[in-house]
Amino acid sequence: MFRIVLYHPEIPHNTGAAGRLAVAAGAELHLIRPLGFSLEEKYLRRVGLDYWKYVPLHVWDSLEQLLSSAESDAQFRFLSTKATASIWNPPTPWKDGDYLVFGPESRGLPESLLRNHEAQALRIPMPGQNARSLNLSTAIAIVLYEALRCTSSPS
Repeated sequence: MFRIVLYHPEIPHNTGAAGRLAVAAGAELHLIRPLGFSLEEKYLRRVGLDYWKYVPLHVWDSLEQLLSSAESDAQFRFLSTKATASIWNPPTPWKDGDYLVFGPESRGLPESLLRNHEAQALRIPMPGQNARSLNLSTAIAIVLYEALRCTSSPS
């Protein structure tokens, strides 16, 4: 089971979509405070539809709290447009149970965090010339399904 981690999420629509995606893909959703909205927010529930009650949701006060509570062999992937390694060829193979860490919509993961975890930082290749980034829920879907593709046996 993969773990979607949203570090300081700001937009309830994206978090609702991530929760719905978690249910569809058999993943967990981890939220790192502060949140830019209430978990009771109507927009969150609207996007999550009737799936929200099935979301395996974990809320943490800090990333450090999550890191220290994770299994000793847990693999964290820090997603950023500033990373050099691609999700298509990560330095270490995808592993079921990986934590996929995404930053806030307006600024992404802090550069200090990326420096401290440079070997685990990945980016989604964007061959188009005029885009800086993708919508957060789109990026989560791309990364999660690539990880699933790489760890699933052929049907």
